[in-house]
Amino acid sequence: MTTQEEQTRAGLRFPAGFAWGAATSAYQIEGAVDEDGRGVSIWDTFTRTPGRILNGHNADVAIDHYHRYREDVAIMADLGLSAYRFSVSWPRIQPTGSGKVNQKGLDFYKRLADELRGHGIDPWLTLYHWDLPQALEDKGGWPNRDVAYCFADYAATVHEALKDHVHTFSTVNEPWCAAFLGYASGEHAPGRREPENAIRGAHHLNLAHGLAVQAMDARRVGGCVNLYAVTPATDSAEDLDAARRIDGLQNRFFLDALLLGRYPEDVLEDVPGEIDFIQPGDMKIINAPIDVLLVNYYSRFTVSGAPGGRQSAAAAPTDSGSPWVGSEHVSFVSGGQPVTAMGWEIDEGGLVEVLTRVAREYPPIPMVVSENGAAFDDVLDDGRIHDDERRAYVEAHLGACKQAIEAGVPLEGYFAWSLMDNFEWAWGYGKRFGLVHVDFETQERLVKDSALWYSEIIRQNRRHEPTDS
Repeated sequence: MTTQEEQTRAGLRFPAGFAWGAATSAYQIEGAVDEDGRGVSIWDTFTRTPGRILNGHNADVAIDHYHRYREDVAIMADLGLSAYRFSVSWPRIQPTGSGKVNQKGLDFYKRLADELRGHGIDPWLTLYHWDLPQALEDKGGWPNRDVAYCFADYAATVHEALKDHVHTFSTVNEPWCAAFLGYASGEHAPGRREPENAIRGAHHLNLAHGLAVQAMDARRVGGCVNLYAVTPATDSAEDLDAARRIDGLQNRFFLDALLLGRYPEDVLEDVPGEIDFIQPGDMKIINAPIDVLLVNYYSRFTVSGAPGGRQSAAAAPTDSGSPWVGSEHVSFVSGGQPVTAMGWEIDEGGLVEVLTRVAREYPPIPMVVSENGAAFDDVLDDGRIHDDERRAYVEAHLGACKQAIEAGVPLEGYFAWSLMDNFEWAWGYGKRFGLVHVDFETQERLVKDSALWYSEIIRQNRRHEPTDS
């Protein structure tokens, strides 16, 4: 080992008990969309609509995790992961989103959780990662308040079946994406462009979170938000206002609701339409006590309110509108940093910023980085993938995690996104985030160099079990 490698590993030692993980979501990896009683999701419908997904791809097979989960868990064990975050497919449990429960669906997740535990890997279960049963979308989707109560029933069902198999439950993954990409820009399923319904849907997703927390009474339950550091392009009044607006809709709308039991007044003033969907008692429900905050982080936004700017720093792969309800005039500009294959700027300092902000501005709450990773154009070279850019990305963001801990942030874990290459939503199979390469034709798995590096960092930490940061 070189001196530089020794210094890197010594500098990335974390507290004892730190969760070393990777994450996935059901629709992106499972496949088997019409097997064992699974119902239709909005993503099944969306992928069959021409023009919605790049190259017309779908996730009918994805990476066939439904049949290959034992092989995939064995890879996790070989890498030394101590935790794995996965989501449950709602239509696999309740094909129509309510009513009759599909026991075969529950049994699959029991088998998965037990396989993980048998290899010493802690299962972290997410109840919702965007695959709403189509039957509930047909009744209005998330803008329909009733869907939040259906979600609570579903959460109670999953919790009752899996509470002896899973220790940590989380509710809704990235409600911002589900609401604003699904119902405002139309980039994601169900592909609607209805700004007022998007904000209504965002509230109902928050309500669903709180109702689920109450319904489960789980031993350990968390909420999940995707946070961005937001910087004005200049100190002009227009750019400062743009930063306030984007920070409000992306970050504060969800953090304030979950952790303070209120919405920011300025955000409610920014968005169009009547705010008549917040009923008495809603905010108290949304503010139900949680045990951990899951934070997904990828990049920083640099924004401008000046006329004539571009709408987005990274274009969507298909035709879509703006997700920035009430702030459609804001443009996203380059901050001058290198970018990933998604066009997202690499800015690990933003991770320190968002973690320390939560610790400083909100009631004390343990946190984990529940998603962090990058897509790059991987090249297979003599049976190996030397993805140095991804390794450097993970290393830089682990350094940011260490810096946040040293600043007093109660950070308890890190989950790389993603464990494996998979179906990347509107991008189809065109973008690879995985630590493990997947040949989408043969389903062959190949561990990338970044995964081998990450594995060694994990082993060093588990070997030393430091008692302080």
